[in-house]
Amino acid sequence: MDLEARSLQPNVKAVLLAKLREYKSDLNNLKSEHKRLASANSNQAARDDLLESGMADAMSVSANQRGRLMMSTERLNESSDRIKESRRTMLETEELGVSILQDLHQQRQSLLHANDTNKLHGVDDNISKSKKILTNMSRRMSRNKWIISSIIVVLIVTIALILYFKLSK
Repeated sequence: MDLEARSLQPNVKAVLLAKLREYKSDLNNLKSEHKRLASANSNQAARDDLLESGMADAMSVSANQRGRLMMSTERLNESSDRIKESRRTMLETEELGVSILQDLHQQRQSLLHANDTNKLHGVDDNISKSKKILTNMSRRMSRNKWIISSIIVVLIVTIALILYFKLSK
């Protein structure tokens, strides 16, 4: 999980590495507390301290020892629950990290696929062809205007000459 977090982008990497360090320290603290509690139960000297209260009355000694034992058992159960919760959180975080990595992989593949296709080059070629066709059409239109204008001028001059010769006779 540490390697996966280090391979991400810097802004996401910093957040995930901080959380990862926090989870690791929590896990280490819980492990050491669990070991301490487990060793306290297995350590004979600790048992002797719990069993010997220095009281003369056997009933009060037994009740005191029972209370201490219950408190120790309760603390051990709480520590076990915290370890289980930490483990569950760690697994959820790992699943989330895997999911994010899969999404990033899919996005990367999409970007690479889009870059590999020649669709953009084809569009550029089509735009160039369209531009050439439009400029040719514009030239033909201008040429046709000049031809029509010159025909009109020739006709007007011809009509004027015909009128001049007809009226002058």
